[in-house]
Amino acid sequence: MAIISSKQQPPDPNLPEDIAPTPRKKVAKPQTESLLESQELPDEINNKQEDKIRPQRLAEYIGQKDLREVLAIAIAAAKSRGEPMDHLLLYGPPGLGKTTMSLILAAEMEVECKITSAPALEKPRDIVGLLINLKAGDVLFIDEIHRLSKVTEEILYPAMEDCRLDITIGQGKSAKIRSIPLKPFTLVGATTKVGSLTAPLRDRFGLIQRLRYYEIDELTLIVQRTAQVLDTKITPEGAEEIARRARGTPRIANRLLRRVRDYSEVKNLKPIDAEVASLALELFNVDPLGLDWTDRCLLTAMIENFNGGPVGLETLAASTGEDTQTIEDVYEPYLMQIGFLQRTSRGRIATPAAWKHLGFVSPKLF
Repeated sequence: MAIISSKQQPPDPNLPEDIAPTPRKKVAKPQTESLLESQELPDEINNKQEDKIRPQRLAEYIGQKDLREVLAIAIAAAKSRGEPMDHLLLYGPPGLGKTTMSLILAAEMEVECKITSAPALEKPRDIVGLLINLKAGDVLFIDEIHRLSKVTEEILYPAMEDCRLDITIGQGKSAKIRSIPLKPFTLVGATTKVGSLTAPLRDRFGLIQRLRYYEIDELTLIVQRTAQVLDTKITPEGAEEIARRARGTPRIANRLLRRVRDYSEVKNLKPIDAEVASLALELFNVDPLGLDWTDRCLLTAMIENFNGGPVGLETLAASTGEDTQTIEDVYEPYLMQIGFLQRTSRGRIATPAAWKHLGFVSPKLF
């Protein structure tokens, strides 16, 4: 005798309708197809915008005329010989396009570019895995290369010169050195402190090039190009106003453009002209020379509290609440570049130009 479960029993026709069990409604299964489909996350969209902002070819790169000419010759010579380009060391302040230049180099050589940073290469196996997986002619970009550990740097020496890896297997008397051949590649190192590189590593680079700060006309073209990528309407005067406050750095120029774009969209002030850019950047405490609140705070403290200096770095840091390393590495270089700050053996001095810019009357003018 077959047993029918309660779930499978049909309704009894003799029971009244109000007593007869109602059939269960079928619950629609949730659609799982959308979970399997690839969807763009906000971070991925931002990364795509960054990729579009970066120039893809050497002809699209704005500024650094001398560097572009040197690299154009090196690329043409390497392609004519069918060899990878010589190892390249790029140094200079941050935000000037060292990573972008490495990507352009790989695109011009029609190879792949592997990007990493020196702090990420703590153990020997990290750099070994990267080098073994490189294809012939690939570009390996190492950012902040002056921070490489001693062991990792020693591994790079034979890899750069002879395209081989020397690995020690075992310990003591049974230790053996095994050499693994590598495919020819191009190492591009980037650093903000070229003096911190050891001489053996620095001498193994065939090309050593410095990136300089950008001129206002070059930054104006960069701002206009970025605005076009971001689908933002901007006038030449508005682009020049942003470029003037960008400290000679494309990264800062693009960052300021985004903030001005947000301001113009919220206030419904389009297109971005010089007046709109000036109002927006004043709201974000960026003055016509690119000084932010901290820059002005440092100079004001020197003038009001120490009569313009000389004042020691530790004393200046204590009076402003900033870290000494931050003052020395982040703020002082630009203030010295525009002639607002001087370093002397007795301490820091605010120049008459700084007094005038901040609205003080310098006693040195009398």
